[in-house]
Amino acid sequence: MSNGGTLLQIVPRAPCDCGGVGGYSEQLARSLQELHGITSTFVSAGPVTSSRTADGFEVLSPLRTLSDVLDSPTALLLHYVNYGYSPRGVPVWLPSMLRRSQNVCDGRLVTVFHELYAVGSWWQSAFWLRPVQMHITQTVAGLSAVSIVSNDPQQAQLRKLAPRANVVLQPVASNFGEPALSFARLVERDPHRWIICGGTELVERSLTSFLQNARFIGAPFSPRELFVVGGVEREEIRTRLGEQQDIRTHYHPNVDAKAAAEILSTCAFAWIDYFHQSDVPMATILKSTAFAGFCSHGVIPVFPHHGSPIHLRQDILPGPFFVTGSGQNLPSEQERASVAKSIYDWYHRNASSLHLAKTVAAAIVWPT
Repeated sequence: MSNGGTLLQIVPRAPCDCGGVGGYSEQLARSLQELHGITSTFVSAGPVTSSRTADGFEVLSPLRTLSDVLDSPTALLLHYVNYGYSPRGVPVWLPSMLRRSQNVCDGRLVTVFHELYAVGSWWQSAFWLRPVQMHITQTVAGLSAVSIVSNDPQQAQLRKLAPRANVVLQPVASNFGEPALSFARLVERDPHRWIICGGTELVERSLTSFLQNARFIGAPFSPRELFVVGGVEREEIRTRLGEQQDIRTHYHPNVDAKAAAEILSTCAFAWIDYFHQSDVPMATILKSTAFAGFCSHGVIPVFPHHGSPIHLRQDILPGPFFVTGSGQNLPSEQERASVAKSIYDWYHRNASSLHLAKTVAAAIVWPT
């Protein structure tokens, strides 16, 4: 595989400094350029001006006229989030648009499936639209030379849905950087300093369960300081944090990646209430950029419920650690720094931006 080439990344919205698919795609673009000499151009489903750039990368729009703006890219990379391309999660127009684009692009179509389809109760639209969502996912996987997913449950679901698809497993990378950390620096961290980080919904849900369970976290890790980082400004969050008497709180909405990384690098524990439903396999957390950010900074993630071990190709991630009203399984005071270093090392063995860029570059198979 030779270096170089132009990759057209298809995204729901223009990339941003921090958060979700936008941050993921921008981080990928930087890594591909630095490590493989591959230049990215973005095409957004959401409206942007023709001159808009994201960290120096060109952003084009609208997506539905993609075949008209193509300029002989080497390959196409679709970031698939069904609700990102349709309010109901049914972008029925997307497969035909991809077929037209493939006709004018000599390279491969590779799809990163951030989501496959929604699961909802019978009174929710997701319940009734799920068959259509599954059909679109199946079609997109069939059009793709390679389909990339972030965790084992997604891999099993996609292989069942599209048995002929070439499915590759690659956890998401951190959107908040990947600092070089020594064991000594992890030892020095204040074990009473906690963080909640992510998009608005994740922050709100995590804060609610943290405040419900914080009193069950005893010495030596009882929360004395809490940073709430990310999402958009919410007055309710600011009010709830202001009401806390036993915990010093800091609220940083609309934060950029550099500022978030500086805060992460000082925290010992992170609270993350990621799952909407308790029966979702714990390994699904590997699609969370917030979780990846915790691991890349040696911050120990803690959940509000227990779960099964997380592993990738038999490489087991320490934990999962949890705190509930009925118990907890946090590491001991003597183990904390070693556990943090093990989490950090696992991330760099399996989920770093280097691994992500290598996986995508190999999937594209640049022509010689």
